[in-house]
Amino acid sequence: MAFRPDAVRGSEGPGEIDYRLARQSVLSEFKKGRIARHEICDAHPELVRAARELGEPTKLTCPVCEETNVVLVTYVFGPRLPAFGRCISSKKELQAIAKRSGSFSAYVIEVCPECSWNHLARTFLLNPARARAAAN
Repeated sequence: MAFRPDAVRGSEGPGEIDYRLARQSVLSEFKKGRIARHEICDAHPELVRAARELGEPTKLTCPVCEETNVVLVTYVFGPRLPAFGRCISSKKELQAIAKRSGSFSAYVIEVCPECSWNHLARTFLLNPARARAAAN
C-alpha cells in the first residue's frame, strides 16, 4: 500500500504551514551570537509601515529587542490582485477575498515595528476546498 496524502484521515487538501521551528532556530543562533542583530532585524521599510498602520497587535513581546509587542501583517497573493500582493487590513477583507473564485495564498509575517525583526509566521490557502474543486 502506497502512502497518499489524501489517504490520511481528515486530510481535506492543502493546509497551513507553520514556521515556528525555523523561527526558533534563527533566534537560537542569534542568542548564541552566530547571527548579528542587523541580519535578522532587516524588515523592508514598507513592511514596517504596514506593521505600524495595518498590523494586528499581539501580546507577544519581540524576541530580539524585548521592548515592544510584535504585530502580524498578512499579505494575500492571487488572481486579480497586484503582483506584489495585497496587504490585508481586517479579517472582513480576508473573508471577502476568500469568497472570490481562484486560488489565493496568504502569508502572515511577524514584525516588530521598533527594531524591524520580521519572520514568516505561517502560510495558508484561502478556502482550500474551493481551490481543490476548481483543480478537479
